[in-house]
Amino acid sequence: MGRDAAIFPEVVAVAQALLEPAMAEVAWQASGGMRPRVRGADDAFCYRLGERVGRTWLGPELAADHGSPLNGWKGAIVRARRHETGPPGWREDSWHLKREQQPATMAGQLRVMAAEAQSGGSGTRWRTTVSAEQRFRITQLVDEAREQLAELRGVHSGTTAEVARTLLERLSHSADLIDHALVHTAAAAVASGVTLEEVAQWSRLPAEELAAVFALGEGED
Repeated sequence: MGRDAAIFPEVVAVAQALLEPAMAEVAWQASGGMRPRVRGADDAFCYRLGERVGRTWLGPELAADHGSPLNGWKGAIVRARRHETGPPGWREDSWHLKREQQPATMAGQLRVMAAEAQSGGSGTRWRTTVSAEQRFRITQLVDEAREQLAELRGVHSGTTAEVARTLLERLSHSADLIDHALVHTAAAAVASGVTLEEVAQWSRLPAEELAAVFALGEGED
């Protein structure tokens, strides 16, 4: 821990900022308070945190990443003020890291490397054939969609227009994220040797439509 703090002083700066009640208040106001709103690229909390670590360009990057541990911290703070709970089994702790966000142990990494070596790069193992960047992007999209849907709990108060707008905007955003995750997953599977027909069957999309999407490179960004 001491080594990490020395090498990455920004980590210390972020931790100090998140411990301040003023930052929790900024997160609360930026979320819309008791009237939730969709987070935009101009999110005040993300911009303030970027300023605290001397990276003003970081604000828009943080605002666009809905699956980060930072987003989990902010979500826990906001839900606590709204007296809401997360999905079943959700651990309501602003400092809790989801399993996939926790750093892997050395033993765990060695086990994975040994298993992948035994597969001989045959393409039978997802981690062997799909790059870490692709896997991370798929996980990020799914996490972001899940966070968006989780934040819809308790939004059924207010005028019809307000509630409908919040629900439709977030549902539409979540659907768009899931669509992107589906395309990225399908593209990774086909690139790894799975037949287009099988991928089309599993994703419930016409093979011709998937082929057209891949031709446009939509699964590569």
